[in-house]
This record gives sequence, C-alpha cells and structure tokens, in this order.
Amino acid sequence: MGFAGRVLAAITVLAASLGVLGAQARASADPVQGVANAKGWEYGATFQGGKGVTDDRDGFQFFMAGGHVGKVLTPQFGSGLLGGNFEYAAEIFPYWQSNTPRFQRRNCAATAVTTVISCSAPYTVGGTFHGVTVTPIILRWNFTHGHRFLPWAQAAGGLLWTNHKYPAYGEGPVNLQNDGPNSDASVWNFTPQGGVGVHYFVRAKRSVDLGANAVHISSASLGDRNPGVNASVQFSIGYSWWK
Repeated sequence: MGFAGRVLAAITVLAASLGVLGAQARASADPVQGVANAKGWEYGATFQGGKGVTDDRDGFQFFMAGGHVGKVLTPQFGSGLLGGNFEYAAEIFPYWQSNTPRFQRRNCAATAVTTVISCSAPYTVGGTFHGVTVTPIILRWNFTHGHRFLPWAQAAGGLLWTNHKYPAYGEGPVNLQNDGPNSDASVWNFTPQGGVGVHYFVRAKRSVDLGANAVHISSASLGDRNPGVNASVQFSIGYSWWK
C-alpha cells in the first residue's frame, strides 16, 4: 500500500473511531437515544393501583405488584413528536387485590308451586378478593423524540384468576335471576386495556416509570353471570433496566 493509501486508511479508521465515540457520548448525554435504535430488552418492577369509575363500580379499589418484560422489535420510524419504535411486552402480577363493597344475598330455588321460591338465610358476599393476573399481549409504541423522557402508548389484553368468583353477584331484589342456582360469576376474567405512560431515564439504561391504564374486566360469560367491571382507571409506578 502506498503512502496515499495508508493516509486514506488512517483517515477512515479515525473517522470511524470518532463516529463510535460520538455515538457513545450522545447516548450517555441522551439516554433515550441510547435505547431508541437498540433492539434490546426492558425488565422492570411495577406497582399498580386504582378504582372503578362507573356508577355501580366506583366503590371498587385495586392494588397489584409484579414485573414487566419487553422487547424492542424495530429501530426508530419517523421523526418529530410521533417518531418512535415498537415494543412487544408482557406483565405478571402475582399479587392482585380488589376491595369491593359487601352486601347480603341469598341462595334461592324454585318450588313445586311455580310462583313461589325457597331461599336460604341471607349471608355476606363481596369484600376483598385476591388473585393473579397475567397480561401476555402488550403492544406498545415508544415516542423516542425526547432526551430523558420516553413517552409511550399501548393496547393490551390479559387474564385474571381470583380466589373467589369475581365480582360478587346477587345484589338487588330477591329473585331467581339474582339469587337462583345459575347466578354466579367466574373465577376467570379477561382484562382488555389501554394506557399511556412515560419512562424517565435517571441515567443510561435506567428509568423510573409512570403509567395510567383504563382496564375492563369481563368473564366473557364463562360464569352464569358476567357482572364485570366495565371501566377502571389504574395508575402504575415502577423502575426498569434496559439491556
């Protein structure tokens, strides 16, 4: 290789090295860009709580604790406020709790006389339910235009198991519809949901996470009745490690 060739090669190596160092410096000074084009993993711990927002469910409260894992599948697309990347994620909350109002109900059955029903003494239902919820499908768009703030929006679907049929059913007039042999909910419910949130990077590849989800709870008629929770608003706080 002649002198000119060696000079050209040295300039090429130097330019490449400066480019790498510049990218590392930008990633360090701009944590969002440090993960924006890296198809990496996100691992997090999160706590979530909220309440029902419809008239018949405004006494319902929720609290849960668990973990989040996500995989960024694409590089950045677009530019400006809407530019970002696509992430697939899942969550599991091994601790799930819902506090609900208590009420009295009875167990009733029809008698030989079709206009008469026979009922048990009243007993208390409702109160506190415990369970486990898994959200295996989270489709999230990360808005990567920021420097330390990484907003996101998502749609998701999950499954909930509770230690008793949830929510309690049978409040209202005593009749076969409310209190008959086919008037129970289910221990299995589905949780379609959607939300928004933000990661705030406290340093490179470490973020504090805030979110708000609108969650619907429904058994899809797996039980005799499907009282469900039409709408709840749940807020989350967590901490994530990016790899």
